[in-house]
Amino acid sequence: MSGTHAHTVAYVRETMLPEQDPPLTEAGAIKWMRENLFSGWLNNILTILSIFVIYSVLSHIVPWFYNSIWNAGSLSECREIRDATIGSDASSACFAVISDRWQQLLFGFYASEAYWRPVLALVLFLVAMGPILFESVPRKLLWYTAASPFILFWLLWGGSIWGPIAVAAGFAVGWGAFVGVSLFAGTLLAVIAAILVPILYWMFLAGPIAGGLHSIIPIGITFIESDDFGGFMLSFIIGISGIILSLPLGILLALGRQSDMFIINKVSVAFIEVIRGVPLIVWLFTASLLLNYFLPPGTNFDLMLRVIIMVTLFSAAYIAEVVRGGLAALPKGQYEAADALGLDYWKSMRLIVLPQALKISIPGIVNTFIGLFKDTTLVVFIGLLDPIGLSGAIRASTDWNGIYWELFVFIGLLFFVCCFSMGQYSIFLERKLRREHR
Repeated sequence: MSGTHAHTVAYVRETMLPEQDPPLTEAGAIKWMRENLFSGWLNNILTILSIFVIYSVLSHIVPWFYNSIWNAGSLSECREIRDATIGSDASSACFAVISDRWQQLLFGFYASEAYWRPVLALVLFLVAMGPILFESVPRKLLWYTAASPFILFWLLWGGSIWGPIAVAAGFAVGWGAFVGVSLFAGTLLAVIAAILVPILYWMFLAGPIAGGLHSIIPIGITFIESDDFGGFMLSFIIGISGIILSLPLGILLALGRQSDMFIINKVSVAFIEVIRGVPLIVWLFTASLLLNYFLPPGTNFDLMLRVIIMVTLFSAAYIAEVVRGGLAALPKGQYEAADALGLDYWKSMRLIVLPQALKISIPGIVNTFIGLFKDTTLVVFIGLLDPIGLSGAIRASTDWNGIYWELFVFIGLLFFVCCFSMGQYSIFLERKLRREHR
């Protein structure tokens, strides 16, 4: 019996084999390439074609960047340097135009001795956005955030400091009108008073008050006309102003479109549909050419301000539809829960409904903001010199006539940095809210 058992069990291992590395085809980069690039005959063909296309593109772009020239006074001088160093047939970018005209591309015709003002305004703007974008920033800075638009306006345009202060006082007047009317009438009349009273104040009282204060205490800096604004600074001011102003207006329009009050509902619907149904370029021409016909004779309504208003209204219409989608995505139980808690309309919206709707709407809102920021380049068609307009002016000069790609690469890089930053913050906010929800 034991002999039979010895013949059936040929070998018994008493020790474990040491660990061995996996085959080369099952680990590392080779495994990834085999699974993602060469997993079948179709993928093999597409991979080879893709490599050929990438090589063809890079073989032209890389030498163009690598041989770039940064120190020259004109395009002809750039070509002379290229011919003397790497040959006339070599591909070479003439980024000397950026070295020569970067101030103009960034600041337009803004006074060179006042460049510190937009740079300081940008720093102060980033500080003001901190409490809104990041929870780690102290909430006490929100007071500075509320005051920052008036500070930034005064820095950029200059003039008397009493002008922005008189305008800021209009919001206090509106709040006083709201509180005063709400004591004797309903909320709707109080809201109407809070809108109309500041408008009347700004139209008839803000200017004389600011002028009177300046005559007593003359405090101010050199005034700079809006016509001197240009370049990327112009696009940034219009884009950021439109983004900041359109978000609250879009939320109000979304709530108005869902309102049970007939007039508010129909006015909101008409505004959204009319604004969305017409291209932005048409509204810009309206702001540029037609708006003055509806103003009193002799009124000088700044073109840049008109553009900011039109861009804000255009963006608000799209934001309203994005937010309405978020409101529609909420389960009906959320509204019923707010009613069960005894909350009035505004408290239920502020505490329960809007936070969830805005969370759902974040991708759409940021996508609208990015599109709006890029659409600021359309102002070139109404005579404002944004980076695209200035690039045309630079190419029209005798020194840089014939240069194209270098200017567009620089302008595209500026817009990419801003739009990519907005997209990355959107992803950060979505992940943060997802973690908190869990």
